[in-house]
Amino acid sequence: MILVAKGEVLLSAFLHGYVLAFGLILPLGPQNAFILNQGAARQSWREVAPLVVVASVCDSLLILLAVFGVSVVVLTIPWFKMALIVAGVCFLVYIGWVNWRSAAGTAAAEAAPRQSVRRMLAFTLAVSLLNPHAILDTIGVIGTSALAYTGNEKLVFALACTLNSWLWFAGLALVGRLFGNIPNLQRWLNRASAVVMWVSAVYLLHNLFA
Repeated sequence: MILVAKGEVLLSAFLHGYVLAFGLILPLGPQNAFILNQGAARQSWREVAPLVVVASVCDSLLILLAVFGVSVVVLTIPWFKMALIVAGVCFLVYIGWVNWRSAAGTAAAEAAPRQSVRRMLAFTLAVSLLNPHAILDTIGVIGTSALAYTGNEKLVFALACTLNSWLWFAGLALVGRLFGNIPNLQRWLNRASAVVMWVSAVYLLHNLFA
């Protein structure tokens, strides 16, 4: 009976973590738009997979920091929080501009040189870690929810949240690969991604000065 009760508690913690993380990751934010866009833009799954791994690892790191409370201490420093938001806004504006230029069919975008994949790895790292809205949501929602658990239950909760990220980003990239050959889809995905980046930047600025 004790083992059954323990198993039910662990299952409850797992489901709670997975559903909660799914709800947070579902909206089309900068990170989602970027991975979907790259899934459609890359020539093969081999080029997309590293981007998925980097995004998933970054998300997992943020989740683990939130669950185990390390990042909460960092974000209590006011100047650090402001610097994080300002850096995030600048990066979102820049990557939005890059995506908009790609939609216009620049020579660089059409050539798609090999080194662009490495550059996209850096972009993936930045759009994952320089996204203050995602960081604050992760800490405020996942980190706070994790306070209800201790020991193995907290670990299972964290693992469920990270599993959701890995499956979600892989699914987004797969959707991009499946539908990337539709005429003009890549152009519209680039433009939609740029708009998402810019709207997110404006939203962050609004919250900063509200």
